[in-house]
Amino acid sequence: MRRRHVLCLAAAGALPIWPPLESAVAQEMAADDAERKHARSAMRVGALSLAASRTAENTTSDALLKQFAKWEIAEQEAVSNVLRSMEPYGGTSDGSGPPADAQLETMLDAEGRTALEKLRSLQGPAFDKAYVLLQSDGHKKLLAIHEEYVRSGRDRERRNVARLTRLLIEEHLEHLEMLRIRLG
Repeated sequence: MRRRHVLCLAAAGALPIWPPLESAVAQEMAADDAERKHARSAMRVGALSLAASRTAENTTSDALLKQFAKWEIAEQEAVSNVLRSMEPYGGTSDGSGPPADAQLETMLDAEGRTALEKLRSLQGPAFDKAYVLLQSDGHKKLLAIHEEYVRSGRDRERRNVARLTRLLIEEHLEHLEMLRIRLG
């Protein structure tokens, strides 16, 4: 109703039409920026989690950590696929499969690359503890990213994905705490 009123006033010459349209376009671009920021942040942190879990699956001899790594790989590949499919500007999920390790590493920031290199240099119990710590820190970051989007995001479908993802992250944080205690 308010929109019709503004358009009628603008048509009658009582209001200029372009500033409100420019404002609407600016608001829409800001919303798109928020959606892109959410996807980029979640995928960047998720890429580190995925790369570390692929490393853990092949490095750890601890059966519970190996199982967690497998779950994390499956989850991160699925969430990444969903987020890519939601991108309005050329983002697709064509079913071509999960990202290769080299592709994941291009998504990491300097801090993520350093953390992954450090993890890959470790073996045995030192590796196991570092992996659990890295996953705990990453999951806390992911939780904050998704909680922020649930509070402030505009896209209903993306907010729903963030809500569901939050539940998985909270469950993983509980598992990681149990693993941390078990490893000492």
